[in-house]
Amino acid sequence: MFSKILIANRGEVAVRIIRACKEMGISTVAVFSEADRESLHVSLADESICIGPAPAKDSYLNMTAILSAAHVTGAQAIHPGYGLLSENARFAKLCRESGIAFIGPSEEIITRMGDKDQARRTMIEAGVPVIPGTDILESAAQAKREATRIGYPVLVKARSGGGGRGIRLVESEDQLVQAFNTASAEAKAAFGDGGLYMEKYLKPTKHIEMQILCDRHGNIVCLGERECSVQRKNQKLLEECPSPSISQELREAMIDAAIRAGKAVGYENAGTLEFLVDRDGNYYFMEMNTRLQVEHTVTEMVTGVDIVKWQIRIAAGAALDFCQDDVQIRGRAIECRINAEDPSNGYRPSAGTIEMLHTPGGPWVRFDSFVYQGYRVPPFYDSMIGKLIVKANTREEAIRKMKASLCELVVEGIPTNGDLQLEILSDPRFEEGDYYTDFMEHLGQ
Repeated sequence: MFSKILIANRGEVAVRIIRACKEMGISTVAVFSEADRESLHVSLADESICIGPAPAKDSYLNMTAILSAAHVTGAQAIHPGYGLLSENARFAKLCRESGIAFIGPSEEIITRMGDKDQARRTMIEAGVPVIPGTDILESAAQAKREATRIGYPVLVKARSGGGGRGIRLVESEDQLVQAFNTASAEAKAAFGDGGLYMEKYLKPTKHIEMQILCDRHGNIVCLGERECSVQRKNQKLLEECPSPSISQELREAMIDAAIRAGKAVGYENAGTLEFLVDRDGNYYFMEMNTRLQVEHTVTEMVTGVDIVKWQIRIAAGAALDFCQDDVQIRGRAIECRINAEDPSNGYRPSAGTIEMLHTPGGPWVRFDSFVYQGYRVPPFYDSMIGKLIVKANTREEAIRKMKASLCELVVEGIPTNGDLQLEILSDPRFEEGDYYTDFMEHLGQ
């Protein structure tokens, strides 16, 4: 087992990883930008090193600075968290070449599954259903021909990256050339790769993801599904586990598909298979996230499995000590992402000082965050300042518990999306579990 781990991230996830390490008796090293000098993860870690100025490209994406910090402090492993360098194959390779364990899959697997065209081919070979679509498109003219074959509407999608960037909905032929060019330019700017492919646009659909854990000894388990259909501009706002609308038969089929997929790529560590599910219960592979997910917490709440600890154990060479038959889902969990933004003002990010902070408590209530009273939220990074997670025996109880917890959560000094989350939870479609990825459009958002 490792004795010291460097956390190459910031905010809530850095705090989450530090907590897991402390419980495992592992020393931690935090890296931080000049803007994050007062952030909670800096004070919680055993050691901390400033790696650059505020812009992420000069600090949290500075591979040389991070690896230097690991060598100076004697860290044996690096946990990348999510976002930033977590799915960067070059960084994983540099860690390996530097004699430092990367807590995640190998650079080969990251590359293979990060290339959505290659991932799609891999899933087809593994017998996992995929959305009708194309290989990589060479030109807008080819895209036009393929769209006619598939049938409008279609999605033009970036081969690399994620987070909703490099994706365009095309509803008719006259929109295609502009959509193709803008999606390619956006993907090139965001990921350094302007490659695009095309898929049939399915609507309405649910966004369902399956969490897997795989060790280097060939063991693999699926911890069930998460419902992630409440989204705004392809960004998740609320997640729940298990899904309220997946039958046991469909659940078992998707678990089997997720395990086949993990085996097909020789996966190692924690990973997530994302699927779209239509009204008729047909499911289609969308992409694989080769990292920890923001919403891993709801899976932890209902399974009792600490996913971050298992990431560390697997990277250290340990074998999973439980099998698929041991995985049990108990109760219902919901997570609301608390963002420093103003929904009433076009979701404008709200940097500033938190003048008062009160977090809810009680049985099965969890608030994962990095902020505190008096903390100044910087304007340079993602707007999420925390995740509120609850668990109850039934979904109805979980919804009530989340509403009560949101009402108890007090963040003064900056606007947040807390009231919007209450509106989502109170919508009849959400209460009935009959909602899809277009939910926020119908909510007027």
